[in-house]
Amino acid sequence: MKRYYPVIRVLSLVIFMFGLTMLVPWALSWALHDGAESAFDEAVLLTLGSGLGLWYATRREKRDLTIRDGFLMVALVWTVLPVYASLPLIIQLNASFTDAYFEAVSGLTTTGATVFEGLDKLPVSLNFWRTQLVWLGGMGLIVLAVAVLPLLGIGGRQMFKAETPGPMKDSKMTPRIAETAKGLWVVYTLISIACVLGYRWAGMTWLDAIMHMFATMGLGGFSSHDASFGYFDSPAIEAVSIAFMLIAGCNFATHYIALSGRSLRPYASDPEAGMFILVTVGSVIGIAIYLDVHAVYPTFIEALRFSAFNVVSIATTTGFANTDYALWPFFAPLWMLFLCSFATSAGSTGGGIKMIRAIVLYKQVYRELLRAMHPNAVHPIRIGNEVVPPNILFAVLAFGFVYMVCIVSMTLVLSFSGLEIVTAFSAVIASINNTGPGLGQVGPATNFAVLTDFQTWVCTAAMLLGRLEIFTLLVVLTPAFWRR
Repeated sequence: MKRYYPVIRVLSLVIFMFGLTMLVPWALSWALHDGAESAFDEAVLLTLGSGLGLWYATRREKRDLTIRDGFLMVALVWTVLPVYASLPLIIQLNASFTDAYFEAVSGLTTTGATVFEGLDKLPVSLNFWRTQLVWLGGMGLIVLAVAVLPLLGIGGRQMFKAETPGPMKDSKMTPRIAETAKGLWVVYTLISIACVLGYRWAGMTWLDAIMHMFATMGLGGFSSHDASFGYFDSPAIEAVSIAFMLIAGCNFATHYIALSGRSLRPYASDPEAGMFILVTVGSVIGIAIYLDVHAVYPTFIEALRFSAFNVVSIATTTGFANTDYALWPFFAPLWMLFLCSFATSAGSTGGGIKMIRAIVLYKQVYRELLRAMHPNAVHPIRIGNEVVPPNILFAVLAFGFVYMVCIVSMTLVLSFSGLEIVTAFSAVIASINNTGPGLGQVGPATNFAVLTDFQTWVCTAAMLLGRLEIFTLLVVLTPAFWRR
């Protein structure tokens, strides 16, 4: 057990830093006297106290983290932190641990699925905390830890490698891993400030602007209103949201390079950005035409408005809604669920398998077709000007297989537990892709409160698998991982 003490020591520091983030909604609660003061008092004390206690017990255990430690560290962070994140919900709302943990995991994994109703009547500080979790989870608390922990003499390369989304985890924007993490957070924060100002300009209050910025930049979809963006019924607010959802759906490393170089050329050379925009905008126009043909809305402009907001929201795995799109002809919401599986870029705050993997899989299929016709020809797979090495290709193929196995197996489990197939399938897709709303009983007009505790835990596991890109969590669960 003692060999895991260095991991626990680092985890204790992450828990302590996480407790510090609670001070923001804690201060807001006391400033507004919204009734949640005592809940945050207890939650802050428990979180900071746990972090300090674990650190004191393991303070002398100092060594660099190995690759194995990195995987364990990331898995522990994403399963342990939601316990502390759920404390204000349990204390204030008397919620069950299952519901509160699901809500916390949904926030930190930027899924945005909720089991709570009456959001408009919740204390403001609780809604603020829920949405703040999305913002923190969006760029990844591990990346923040990698930026801060070197100041405490703790290396973070293995943590960063295990946390970074996408298949090409060894690419860095700067020579030092901590500088990379800091650069990502600086860009993330700057764009977040612009998003707040955009929402405020479009008509939101300052508090609504900040909370919906958290959910927009994290692509998490939590809202302070049960009706989500339907509460505002504002084309201007929806336009701001669309713009920043698209920005957050792109690789933040590309944003960093573009901002630091004051040039738009990095977007042109990014193999994902163009395809992401093309697929998303093409789907917006296609579904708008489809809705217009089926006379769902009186005019094409109105169809385009609702198509643009909801398609971009689901494609980017955000999960906002301004209408119950489950009532549209079935092809439209089904296509939207398909989009959320792959549209966003690696290095973005979105979920799914990521556009880069989809491109690699498409090119591999095309190469196999060419090989069938020309068995002796050499057809290397290229992304941009670079040839994809075999190890990355094999990793992508393995990921695609495991991804499909997880979806099928979890859908069967939910169906066995009593859910009808559309609800079961869409709940798994919405959870593992960190999207939020699904179809059927978990559609945009309802929430996940209809699920039993068992079904809720299945969806919680799917959210964690999706956020950690499956392998990071599965590696820790293999017997070989625990052998010396």
